[in-house]
Amino acid sequence: MDAERAAPRLRAVLGHLRRPPAAGLVAHLTSQAISPASFHPQQFQYTQDNNVLSLEQRRFYEENGFLVIRNLVSDANIERFRNEFERICRKEVKPPGLQIMRDVTIAKSEHNPSEKVVTKVQDFQEDEELFRYCTLPEILKYVQCFTGPNIMAMHTMLINKPPDTGKKTSRHPLHQDLHYFPFRPSDNIVCAWTAMEHIDRNNGCLVVLPGTHKGTLKPHDYPQWEGGVNIMFHGIQDYDRSNARVHLVMEKGDTVFFHPLLIHGSGQNRTQGFRKAISCHFASANCQYIDVKGTSQENIEKEIMSLADRLYGIKGDVSMKDIWQFRARLVKGERVNL
Repeated sequence: MDAERAAPRLRAVLGHLRRPPAAGLVAHLTSQAISPASFHPQQFQYTQDNNVLSLEQRRFYEENGFLVIRNLVSDANIERFRNEFERICRKEVKPPGLQIMRDVTIAKSEHNPSEKVVTKVQDFQEDEELFRYCTLPEILKYVQCFTGPNIMAMHTMLINKPPDTGKKTSRHPLHQDLHYFPFRPSDNIVCAWTAMEHIDRNNGCLVVLPGTHKGTLKPHDYPQWEGGVNIMFHGIQDYDRSNARVHLVMEKGDTVFFHPLLIHGSGQNRTQGFRKAISCHFASANCQYIDVKGTSQENIEKEIMSLADRLYGIKGDVSMKDIWQFRARLVKGERVNL
């Protein structure tokens, strides 16, 4: 996209994000039916026909690849997720299959496990308290707008972005989530990402490149960053730098839903606090697994399989598909394929 086209899109996106909550845009006032005469179903590729999203919301997601719903998750639920994360950090609970991760700069130092050294927990499908996030009716209400009625929770994370040490390792390079996923079609996959506190550019908010979900999956690999890169933080090696960028300033409970081909990342955490968010990637249970050998995803497949062998000693015994089937959980409807 050239600069002339990027500028109007940027203005439109910022206008949407800055607009005061209105009846058609707040989370709990979008259940009114859209008049069948007001749109033609064939014009929509990325959203499902139901009575949840307003016409304006559907058009915004179709054009930009993301949609922010304000104040969707309650303070009470977020506090419960925060408390459970702290219990995991203190090793009071040890859910099976959970991966506990540290920043590359912290990993090289000696620290006792605590909230201050754990930068992410992922694959919390066996933690009953954290997995509640993936089953919240208010979350699934919107997820079905992108996946349809049969919904699988495929990948879970609670991110605890640490204060940057000065080496800029708290950044997450621009990437597309589909790089990590061996299932398709991409249009029936969506991420729900909920802010657990105020998030802005100071503490490393998400940055998105609107409209990039309409492109193809690009090759990813580790960026050549001087301060080091966290494990599996692959980034796009070549992208159009003229694309408009939007930084998503969010309040606690705000939730962004975005397409797996949308190019996004996050900046450094320049504050002294830890920036928390909880997320889940959902997919239609009708999606199909694919073989990524010989594709640009082969590098991440090898890394995932190597990690699985190191953690569980399963070299050669399982496939990438097996790992994803183990992670996946049905949260609504019927488990068809995944």
